[in-house]
Amino acid sequence: MSTHAPPTQPVGRSRTVEANGLRLHFLEYGAAHLPALVILPGITSPAVTWEFVALELASEFRVLTMDVRGRGLSERGRSYAREELARDVAEALAALELDRPAVLGHSAGARIAAAFGALYPALRGPLVVADPPLSGPGRAPYPTPVEAFVESLRLARAGASADDMRPFFPTWTQEQLELRAAWLGTCDETAVVETHRLFHEEDFFEDWVRLHSPTLFVWGGAGPVVGETGAAEVAAANPAAEVAVLPGAGHMLPWDDLAGFLAIVRPFLARTLHGRGAPGGADPLPETDGGAR
Repeated sequence: MSTHAPPTQPVGRSRTVEANGLRLHFLEYGAAHLPALVILPGITSPAVTWEFVALELASEFRVLTMDVRGRGLSERGRSYAREELARDVAEALAALELDRPAVLGHSAGARIAAAFGALYPALRGPLVVADPPLSGPGRAPYPTPVEAFVESLRLARAGASADDMRPFFPTWTQEQLELRAAWLGTCDETAVVETHRLFHEEDFFEDWVRLHSPTLFVWGGAGPVVGETGAAEVAAANPAAEVAVLPGAGHMLPWDDLAGFLAIVRPFLARTLHGRGAPGGADPLPETDGGAR
């Protein structure tokens, strides 16, 4: 957890739980009786940066956006491996007393969502896997080099303004840039570097092929991360999943086209969060290396 104190405060209610040996922070929106949706943001996106999406959905869903370990107000961990991040989600859901909520992950968070769904199938509800890095062993590298992430982190810690963030996110609104500048410095550099490294060492498809329905894969048609070839491979590898493209959007889907993103995601969530069958027995949490936190 960073000591950086951002001036831009969120609207969401702050929740902190103990999970997988860490204090993990969430922002919560919407009424407690509504169907639950957990959002897992990307590599340098603290929970507050998804507030503009959460507020759009809060009248229909109880939205809980996670500060992934090493970001925002969550503690850092010793490991950023997929098994540990998936276990973070599983134990956090138990601590929050959520029964098979929908989980929406974007970018690095989409890889976490897929790992969670693959490793804890009885704990999951509907999954939205949004523009995950498909890089992995034997595959093309992630298109943004780690140096670009490190540079933006260091700028933020030095007191960067919204204008300083604009070259990294040229299509964003002034409000979004101000929020990014205020909160980016809460992301731990080691967490970001390790996550980027594991984009290339862990295989997304190992988890993807194990995901049952209901699962929705969303990708940005104008972005460099998935692409038409990747989307075709995704569809072929898991025919049970739904695949949708947001044609004019790049990798940062809701930032690029919020209305289009919600037009894809909202009906899927409304359809799949209602009328579910009785839950099966929960998978026991697997043992982990005692030193990996």
